[in-house]
Amino acid sequence: MSIYTFKHIAVVGAGAVGSFYGAMLARAGHKVTLIGRLAHVQAISNSGLKLNLSGAGRDEIISLEASTELSPLRNADLILFCVKSTDTETTAKAIANYAAPNALIMSLQNGVENTSIIEAQLAQAVIPSVVYVATELAAPGYVKHHGRGELVIGTSKNLRLKKPDETLNQLVNLFASANIVVNISQDVRVEQWSKLLINCAFNAISGLAQVQYQKMARVESILETQSTLIKEVIAVALADGVTLYEPKVMQAITQISETMGSQKSSTAQDMARFRPSEIDHLNGIVVRLGLKYGVPTPVNQTLFALVKLVEQNFRASPDYSEA
Repeated sequence: MSIYTFKHIAVVGAGAVGSFYGAMLARAGHKVTLIGRLAHVQAISNSGLKLNLSGAGRDEIISLEASTELSPLRNADLILFCVKSTDTETTAKAIANYAAPNALIMSLQNGVENTSIIEAQLAQAVIPSVVYVATELAAPGYVKHHGRGELVIGTSKNLRLKKPDETLNQLVNLFASANIVVNISQDVRVEQWSKLLINCAFNAISGLAQVQYQKMARVESILETQSTLIKEVIAVALADGVTLYEPKVMQAITQISETMGSQKSSTAQDMARFRPSEIDHLNGIVVRLGLKYGVPTPVNQTLFALVKLVEQNFRASPDYSEA
């Protein structure tokens, strides 16, 4: 039998995504502790986590534990690692002295590098995950769900599990108990690159224009920009050993414009709050790998540079926050 029981689930970096999955698991009766910022934790401690599920038309109050400290990790056997990619290495180092030796870690993050970064700092097994959810931290203690919620999981080449298939199936069953669909991929790197491509196509444009996906889909020049950008990412992915298929990617882009049409990207949400985004790990990594492999990436470079230019001015704002 597997060593994992999932009796206590801890969410590190409980922002919009982490709080949503933590809330859904707690709603299903699982013991969950959210680890996040002070204002969020205080609101949850005082009044519970307010959850507004897409289509429900009402708020639910979810009872669960919350903390600003890492000490709850000591008795957690599943850790959902949900910090921004920019904070991955720092957070992995910080939890090294707290995470139980037999804990399982799931990286619920954007980008294609996080699993290897976490594995370099921790001895525990790390499950790479790809997240497809539209959610928003509308206020401290208040999560709004705008659509979807499924996960794709797989194994990394360095996965430290004796029975990986059994563990992955246990995770599928755990999340199924919370009405969250989890699919197992035989090549999760393809899934990660596919999600990265989608992020590159939507995030920077949504952030710079502060518009929802459905509005982007109505502008022909934006669709043409996305099409050129997609070709760049596919070429870089191929140079990195991952094959992506343009027709399948374009279908996914169209689907997201429809199923998440009212959503603004996480980059847009960060920029609206004068916070640094994950752009270095989205279009930025495509640019870096393009330089490494000699693949031109002018559209990704332009969007990356424009977001960085806007972010450079954040420090002058009274609302600026590093968090």
